[in-house]
Amino acid sequence: MADPKGFLKEGRQVAPRRPVEERVRDWNEVYPDGVGRALLPIITPQASRCMDCGVPFCHQGCPLGNLIPEWNDLVWRGDWEGAIDRLHATNNFPEFTGRLCPAPCETACVLGINQDPVTIKNVEVSIIDKAWESGFVRPQPPEWLSGKTVAVVGSGPAGLAAAQQLTRAGHTVAVYERADKVGGLLRYGIPEFKMEKKHLDRRLEQMRREGTVFRAGVDVGGQLTGEELRDRYDAVVLAIGATKARDLDVPGRHLDGIHQAMEFLPQANRAAVGEEVEGQIMATDKHVVIIGGGDTGADCLGTSIRHGAASITQLEIMPQPGHDRPTGQPWPTYPMLFRVSSAHEEGGDRVYAVSTKEFIGDDEGHVRQLKLVDVVLKEGRLTEIEGTERVIPADLVLFAMGFLGPEQPGLVEQLGVELDERGNVKRGADYQSSVPGVFVAGDAGRGQSLIVWAIAEGRAAASKVDAFLTGSTDLPAPVRPTDRPLTV
Repeated sequence: MADPKGFLKEGRQVAPRRPVEERVRDWNEVYPDGVGRALLPIITPQASRCMDCGVPFCHQGCPLGNLIPEWNDLVWRGDWEGAIDRLHATNNFPEFTGRLCPAPCETACVLGINQDPVTIKNVEVSIIDKAWESGFVRPQPPEWLSGKTVAVVGSGPAGLAAAQQLTRAGHTVAVYERADKVGGLLRYGIPEFKMEKKHLDRRLEQMRREGTVFRAGVDVGGQLTGEELRDRYDAVVLAIGATKARDLDVPGRHLDGIHQAMEFLPQANRAAVGEEVEGQIMATDKHVVIIGGGDTGADCLGTSIRHGAASITQLEIMPQPGHDRPTGQPWPTYPMLFRVSSAHEEGGDRVYAVSTKEFIGDDEGHVRQLKLVDVVLKEGRLTEIEGTERVIPADLVLFAMGFLGPEQPGLVEQLGVELDERGNVKRGADYQSSVPGVFVAGDAGRGQSLIVWAIAEGRAAASKVDAFLTGSTDLPAPVRPTDRPLTV
């Protein structure tokens, strides 16, 4: 596998980012000419660090089951076309995961037991970016049509993966999206500086050439009812995500200037690509407070910096993680560590172990301050620390606290599918809901999770839909999420 002594000769290198003072002035990706191009000078020696480890635990860390040692070896040998073939064997959209996935494969890397792990994510994105440049990514239309029709509701990574697999299996697939453009959170939730939308658009064009039909601007559950959808199609795949945002019920919640992250980010994404946005929520010259310390909070941070905020404070209720793997999270699990995203490099303050007590407004009903208190984690419970209450300025407050499952009014209620105890659409081992012919994939059934899980579930659900329609399937089926422990 690659160079037998590569990990002894080469240290870990990652892609260099553009200088902070340069990148905060635009919305382009934080890497020069894109992360894949920035990596090419160093990626072959990095691929050589992949060991002949016997049991590649990176497979266990990756929900897609990516054949990581195989394409590392092919990159080291200079066989880029072979590398993209092996990468596409398990992952429909490596240009998305190579930019957006937190890389649980790397924390499961055998080399990472006592050294820096292989830069798996960087090799992945280099393979796909070079493949696009070299013309290795081509449409794969089916050789024959089955005569069966499938509706996929939702055009995020789960919906797109299911649609592409089913189209290639010969079914006539229509993808419905309620927004005016296809892509779901990939388009309107992910800022340009993390993934420029050209990567999404060229993949959608490939899917169109393969035969997938996209119908944007259609509110399924509104203008098109669930009953009409079932009447028109032989099978339905729900990939509607978990879009019910978590809220915060504290005094002052009614004040102006308090918004969910997914009110703020889509507007900014539209404006970043030149669209006109009426009444856009802007952070310019405001004291911004972001409640939530995850990826969505970091996206709000980077966006607010580019707006020119006066100050930005990101709050997290949990204690600050350490820099070393906790003893209770041993290799190869995904550990909770202190991580610094590109947005955190650019500015803002991160405050840990605090809870929001109250929003304080001015006479015009606009938020101006936020009262918080320190908390401590004792015996699994968060307890306020007496005497630590304080007030910080807050002209714009953004909630980035996660999501509680799919929206139930509309399509979910119309279809009459059962829900589980967490409010997600309940499904069996075949990804089928309680309603025959209605399948569910991604966050709608799993709950809020990672992009790699969404793609894996889209692929797995597609294989079950294919078997439902034809009696058998040749589509690959990644393992069920319940078949192995969740590492992230």
